[in-house]
Amino acid sequence: MTYVENRERLLDHGNRAAREMALEIVERALAQADPYRAVRRLVKLEGDILTVGSHTFNLSQAGRIFVVGAGKAAFPIARALEDILGERIQRGIVICKYGQEGELTRIEKRLASHPVPDESGFAAAQDILALVQETQPGDIVFAAFTGGSSALMPYPVAGVTLEEKKQVNRLLLYSGANIIEINAVRKHLSQIKGGRLARAIHPGAHIINLTVSDVIGDPLDYITCPTVPDTSTFAQARATLTKYGLWDKVPASVREYLKNAGPGEESPKDLSDHNLYNFVAVPGTAACRGAYAAARELGLSALILSTMLEGESREVGGTFADIAREIRASGQPLTPPCAVIGGGETTVRISGHCGEGGPNQEFALGAALRLGEVKSAALASVDTDGTDGPTQLAGALVDETTLARAQAAGINLDAALAEHDVSAALRDLGEVVLTGATGTNVNDLKVLVVLP
Repeated sequence: MTYVENRERLLDHGNRAAREMALEIVERALAQADPYRAVRRLVKLEGDILTVGSHTFNLSQAGRIFVVGAGKAAFPIARALEDILGERIQRGIVICKYGQEGELTRIEKRLASHPVPDESGFAAAQDILALVQETQPGDIVFAAFTGGSSALMPYPVAGVTLEEKKQVNRLLLYSGANIIEINAVRKHLSQIKGGRLARAIHPGAHIINLTVSDVIGDPLDYITCPTVPDTSTFAQARATLTKYGLWDKVPASVREYLKNAGPGEESPKDLSDHNLYNFVAVPGTAACRGAYAAARELGLSALILSTMLEGESREVGGTFADIAREIRASGQPLTPPCAVIGGGETTVRISGHCGEGGPNQEFALGAALRLGEVKSAALASVDTDGTDGPTQLAGALVDETTLARAQAAGINLDAALAEHDVSAALRDLGEVVLTGATGTNVNDLKVLVVLP
């Protein structure tokens, strides 16, 4: 499978050799983060014996099988389960982002908006809750909640409207808060997140969580939060809004709810009375590990600098460019041909007006400003789900010629970064990476290639 749709455009200018190597590493890395293949490896059915990891279930003695889920990797998980279990699946609902291609036979595919929630997601969330409330002892519920599920299945608490929750979501997305901070707020404004959906499932049923992680460290309560115990609190939700100057900007109903919620409204911290089985089918580091293996296969020395990158995107991108400069100057930490790989979640903090862009695009542009003196270097920065921020772009690919070509074309890259309007500049330069929905959603991927 080929992921990058505009490969020819990306390779018709600049340092073709370095750019082509970076793209090939990205392609192979995304393939290693494929949820469908991961679930097929993890879940096996032989006769009536269902094996998930090290756990076995005798389906001749079990009840019905349900599948519920939401997120940018929910569809391939659902498709894998259908291919494994077929007509043994009683019913299911998964909520996918608009544009998700492919069909399911036993599981209902519902479409909704991401990253800003909409009424379709709200209706689908209500249907998922109603479905799991039908469960009985012995039933098996496969839960496929992955990155993106928070926006795709909104179910606001009483007293807060969907429109008000959307307003909170927009403010958080542009605040510079990381996903753990954002989800602490989301979970405490939801009737089903933060373990609350698990509470609606019969305690005698079996809940099998199959997820794909896009959060640093793979914390279960942030990557598959509806069906695992929650570690965040109302206090953390309030602290996040205060930290980023949002407390007085969110609707009064939200402040009122978060301030006055009683202990009985706190998210479940203990689900030991439920039968939970948790599996991270694809960890957040999968793309980085895949990129490292790909670089080695292609004959490059390679280093995973970090799988926990955080901070302001353009600044971390500039640091990657500085590493390229060091490689060229001293052969440290690697000698060319080499690849330096990183992953995590860098963010962009926006105040006031902004144009079109995303954290991976700003990462790449931040690097491009300092790559000009580094011979034979290219850097790719992509969101592994194919959607960087609120754009339809996966990210960007830059090299040592990007800055000079921008200057020759009269494109001010510093201004584009200052106005958070980088997509147009990158498009004009032929540096945007287009993949469409990749079917996976792990940590962002950065690949720096330096050739001799």
